[in-house]
Amino acid sequence: MSLELKELLATFAHAGEVQWIGLRPGRRTDVQNVTEVLAEPSRGLVGDRFSGKPEAKRQVTLIQYEHLAVVAKLLAREQIDPALLRRNIAVSGINLQALKQRKFKIGSATLYGTGNCAPCSRMEEALGRGGYNAMRGHGGITAYVVEAGKISVGDSVCSES
Repeated sequence: MSLELKELLATFAHAGEVQWIGLRPGRRTDVQNVTEVLAEPSRGLVGDRFSGKPEAKRQVTLIQYEHLAVVAKLLAREQIDPALLRRNIAVSGINLQALKQRKFKIGSATLYGTGNCAPCSRMEEALGRGGYNAMRGHGGITAYVVEAGKISVGDSVCSES
C-alpha cells in the first residue's frame, strides 16, 4: 500500500511536547524563563517583544528541543541553555520542519508555521566562536497565532489536519 504525498505530510507518529518557554520583553534583553504564556491573534505571546505586531510572521519562534544537544556537541559543550538561543518555545517529539506552512496546536492555542528561523549574528555573542555556524540548520521555525490560548510547559504539540 502506497500513501500519497499529501497523506505522508499530514501523518505524525505522535504529538510533541513543550519542554521550555522563554519571553524576550525587549530588544537585547535577557530571555525570561516562564512556565506558561498566553498567545493572542494579532499580538503573539503576551509579554514578548514581538507582542502587538499583527503583521509579524514571527510572532512566535520555536526550536526543536532535540537540536539543543546537536548544537552543544558542535560547540564541544555538555549542554546548551535554550534561553541563549533567543527562541520562545522548545518542543520535543515532533519535527518542527513538518509544521511549516500549516496550522498546529500547542496547548489550547492554534499557530501557523511561517518558515525557518535562521540564526542571527547574536549567536556568536551568546554561544561564542562558531555559535552562528553551530545553529545553521537548527534554528527552528517561526509562526503566528491564529487562535488564542494558553501554552504551558508539558502541553501537547500536534498538527491540525
